[in-house]
Amino acid sequence: MEFIVNKEWLVQQLANDWVKVVDCRFDMSQPHAGKEQYETSHIPGSVYLDLEKDLSSPVEEHSGRHPLPDLHTLKNTLEKLGISNESTVVVYDSGSCENASRAWWLLSYLGHERVFLLDGGFAAWEKAGYPLTDEPAQVKPATFRVNVQSDMLATYEDVQNLVASGSKETILIDSRSPERYRGDEEPIDAKAGRIPGAINHPWQKSLQADGSFKNEKTQQERFEKLNPDTPLVVYCGSGITAATNYLALKQAGYQDVKLYVGSFSDWISYSDSPVEKG
Repeated sequence: MEFIVNKEWLVQQLANDWVKVVDCRFDMSQPHAGKEQYETSHIPGSVYLDLEKDLSSPVEEHSGRHPLPDLHTLKNTLEKLGISNESTVVVYDSGSCENASRAWWLLSYLGHERVFLLDGGFAAWEKAGYPLTDEPAQVKPATFRVNVQSDMLATYEDVQNLVASGSKETILIDSRSPERYRGDEEPIDAKAGRIPGAINHPWQKSLQADGSFKNEKTQQERFEKLNPDTPLVVYCGSGITAATNYLALKQAGYQDVKLYVGSFSDWISYSDSPVEKG
């Protein structure tokens, strides 16, 4: 199954009403920057989804830094933007893929069957000299039917039971850098370390040096030590970058993959959750 489209395909589809393009650019250090970038210049016909306003809900005591959005609210947002179940949706961000991967995962979780990530994102599109505009998209409201794919999601309780049992039947994959995985450093969260038993596959290794996604064969080689029949749960710091690893695993052919949306920031919000280092 294909999950990624290239800029050459998309530029031929800009006049196609069934293709809906979604700009997901966002900078966590400057929360307004993504929307400002969109208003300055975007792929023609694109609508905008904000990582924290649209693709996450407000942080609570136990939720992680980017909790799942309220699904009814997200449904209404998608409908206002003209996105239906029949649309072919292409999501992009600046080119680093993590924000677009979050949008891809969420739409897939809601049951949309034709969601794709734009390879290389805005950076590759702009570098190619393809059309850009500052004009807002003209949209017609649509109907979006939610069909939640619960088998894509792992909860805190799921991970807690997995750790408590010591079972190796499901593998936890930490998608953060090796330094954060080992607990050598932690620039964001209150504790350093990892969820006990997790192995490390940094999300950045999903991409090539130019920011494009590695192909299916290369992803398979990257994960070659994982049994394709073993259930997998991916996490990161707050559930954003792990979505890139989730997509890479699906691209490599792994079927039983779940995303722990709350991730490490949710895990450590419970005082009795154990943490490993080293």
